[in-house]
Amino acid sequence: MWYTILIILAAFIVYSVIMFVYQRKIMKTLTEEEFRNGYRKAQLIDIREPNEFEGGHILGARNIPISQFRMRTKELRKDQPIYLYCQNGVRVGRAAQMLRRQGYRDIYQLKGGFKQWTGKIKSKK
Repeated sequence: MWYTILIILAAFIVYSVIMFVYQRKIMKTLTEEEFRNGYRKAQLIDIREPNEFEGGHILGARNIPISQFRMRTKELRKDQPIYLYCQNGVRVGRAAQMLRRQGYRDIYQLKGGFKQWTGKIKSKK
């Protein structure tokens, strides 16, 4: 019994580490300054849910929530960089994996997510 639980736990840890390393390999993490210098020439995508987006988002961002991301990736161009962000950088890895599987290669994320952003924002609330 305990042996099985330990094997499952070890497998989960190994899987988590592999996914973390893979996600870091398929996208580049940018500081806020680097992100700010490049996002106007890229597709700026906020992957948070609509209620989070309406509470405030980076000026010029388009909202494609992670819950709809797989169905909406065709809205993105493969010939332009994609700058992704979420609240704190956790969900971005899943979005990057989906993009990578569909042939997108030029993927960037905001280090620390929207929570760390100090630039201009737009709010609907």
